[in-house]
Amino acid sequence: MNPHDIGKAYDQITHLWDDKVFDRSNGMAQHRRAIKFVAHRGKALDVGCGRTGRFIELLLNEGFSPQGLDISEEMLKLAQQRHPEIRFHQHDVCQWRSTETFDFITAWDSIWHIPLSQQKHVLRRLVESLNAHGILIFSFGGTQEENSHVDDFMGPQVYYSSLGVTGFLKQIMHLKCICRHLEFEEYPGTHAYLIVQKC
Repeated sequence: MNPHDIGKAYDQITHLWDDKVFDRSNGMAQHRRAIKFVAHRGKALDVGCGRTGRFIELLLNEGFSPQGLDISEEMLKLAQQRHPEIRFHQHDVCQWRSTETFDFITAWDSIWHIPLSQQKHVLRRLVESLNAHGILIFSFGGTQEENSHVDDFMGPQVYYSSLGVTGFLKQIMHLKCICRHLEFEEYPGTHAYLIVQKC
């Protein structure tokens, strides 16, 4: 699957993130932990922001100026309705270019949908988009090795990929970043996340 197929798949399932269905506390404690490492609260970016706006609201309340990025047209329509004052971008993160830099970037449950061959490229691009000492938080499949698969758990077929724990840590070291926090949320489940600081 290519990223545009992912966008079309998510266009079909926006209802899964409706406030009456979705747990809006998902990821919030992890983001509060990440924000504690931020030295300057300027611009922030939510990659794969979806429709809920929960991270946008948290970032606003914490003194950031957030923006959102997503490939799903329908998700962004709903996001814009919730936060008409926020700037949203419809782009494939693999091709995305920004002239701006950010103090905080989140990619929660999003970049695991990009092709495995693009994982290192996207991680490098996100780090390059951080200001010095900026923070990146992202979730990923905490597998032993590189892995990719497709499933239809949410309805339409959706692609997932991961460099694996060791692969992501190696890439972070290569990018001269500091690992501030690594956690498996419900071990032995494989949902994991990293908080990374740019030197």
